[in-house]
Amino acid sequence: MSYKFIDLFAGIGGFRLGFEKYGFKCVFSSEIDKHAQEMYYENFGDMPFGDITKIKVQDIPKFDILSGGFPCQPFSIAGEKKGFNDTRGTLFFDIARILEYHKPKVVVLENVKHFKDHDKGKTLQIVLQTLEQLGYSTSWQVLNAKDFGVPQNRERTIIIGFYNKTKFDFLNLEKKQNIKISDILENDNNNFEYLDELEYTIIKTPKKQISGLTFVGYRNKKIRKNGVRKNTEHLSRVHKQPNRIYSSEGTHPTLSSQEPTGRYFIYHKKRVRKLTLKECYRLMGFPDKFKKIGTNAKQYNRVGNSIVVPMVEEIAKQIKCQFFNQKYELNYQPKQLNLFDPVN
Repeated sequence: MSYKFIDLFAGIGGFRLGFEKYGFKCVFSSEIDKHAQEMYYENFGDMPFGDITKIKVQDIPKFDILSGGFPCQPFSIAGEKKGFNDTRGTLFFDIARILEYHKPKVVVLENVKHFKDHDKGKTLQIVLQTLEQLGYSTSWQVLNAKDFGVPQNRERTIIIGFYNKTKFDFLNLEKKQNIKISDILENDNNNFEYLDELEYTIIKTPKKQISGLTFVGYRNKKIRKNGVRKNTEHLSRVHKQPNRIYSSEGTHPTLSSQEPTGRYFIYHKKRVRKLTLKECYRLMGFPDKFKKIGTNAKQYNRVGNSIVVPMVEEIAKQIKCQFFNQKYELNYQPKQLNLFDPVN
């Protein structure tokens, strides 16, 4: 049996790649950014629906899984435990109304690491309350990309709900041995952008952090002044992110969606250079055959906004193992909740 999913806040299709690997079929997608839509179309042949708030729920085909990396927004009545109604006026409300109408078996949501702390934890609480009010047993955890076969320290909050009393067991996720930046680098590229030796400084005693990052130097640019002690140039926090240099024998910091020029510098084979755009996509687990269109600035934005594909693959595999089995199929009977009237 082929299970179906919808891809909301789809970006360039990181969720889709991960779920399709394990046989799930995408039947609907939504993404408001025009360039992301174009890249999505180039790679999947589907043009995502635009503004999610304009989606008529009855126009979405039947599906089994809802996936989405939704934006973090302050909720209007956060903390008053009104659950579903607290989400009105936010984009999560549109996820909720789609869930209420279609009652899929599984919902998978992704957000930044600090989503769990947003508004002193009230936002996460309301999301969980709303999902439970809609009939889903929920569990959540912060996962790190570096545990799933990519050399990037990228932590994300993952929320999974199941239309049953069973909760997703994150402990069953299969972690992989950490790899190094050097493992995903291009071997030969005539367009490598090297820095002149006068443009940077390599520190004498670099230390590998628990995260796997090894800060080894910095571009000779202005450093932070406020609260900075003298002779602390060897500390990464003194330097703004685009000026930091990391060893290729360690892990890379989180790729940012706010870095349009791709200023990610590594120390590799005793030289300092920028990561190539292809290497940035590799850090997110995208295959080399993935089609990239548009300006470099837009492509850096797209990759920085995406989700790490191998992490999604492992989640999809475990969803298939834990939730989709014959015993559950025989007992799946959605409740009629009718929390509100669907948008027309």
